[in-house]
Amino acid sequence: MRQQEITNIIAAIIILAAIASFSFVIKGEWRAIIQIFFFSIMIIFVSIFAKKSMAFMLDSDIEHEIWKVYRYGWKPGGHFNKPILAGIIFPLFFSVFSGGILKIASILTYESRVLKSRVAKRFGFYSYAEMTDWHNGIIGAAGIISILLLSIIAYLANAELLARLSVYYAFSNLLPISNLDGSQIFFGSRIIYTILAVITIILAAYALFL
Repeated sequence: MRQQEITNIIAAIIILAAIASFSFVIKGEWRAIIQIFFFSIMIIFVSIFAKKSMAFMLDSDIEHEIWKVYRYGWKPGGHFNKPILAGIIFPLFFSVFSGGILKIASILTYESRVLKSRVAKRFGFYSYAEMTDWHNGIIGAAGIISILLLSIIAYLANAELLARLSVYYAFSNLLPISNLDGSQIFFGSRIIYTILAVITIILAAYALFL
């Protein structure tokens, strides 16, 4: 894991903890902040571990970075001079202006690259030396599934706060926009995306009543 990726992951943990604890700060419930910080570490690392494990099974690797937005609109000239750190700006914006109600945790994205072992095979499942949309999609799906499982386990263990945060994180990253996980899953397999979206929406709706 490169130093830049480690830095991005640490930043993601801090951002997730900040938006998740904002409503508690307003209420003066300071004790919850430490708990939320550890939950944020757990959520981020579970997602990253699942995606990297799936990538490894495909003889590839992925690198995470803070979600950046380069373009706006559809016109050829519709782009910023410098990329906007959307993974920092948007989550904090929605959290602050909603008083901590909206927890939009779209923070990290990932890029995949093929390992030499994959290029050397070039047969059967590995007929393509480059990563396809399908491969990128199932890598992203592995991350979402792991977070949903974490949410269910947390709920059964009566860790309701962890269950809610996990669902919010999964829901935010399933948004099919830009190069978020949801977008990569959607273009990889619309069937897998639909199934995960339905499950996540149901769990998210249920989490609101926890």
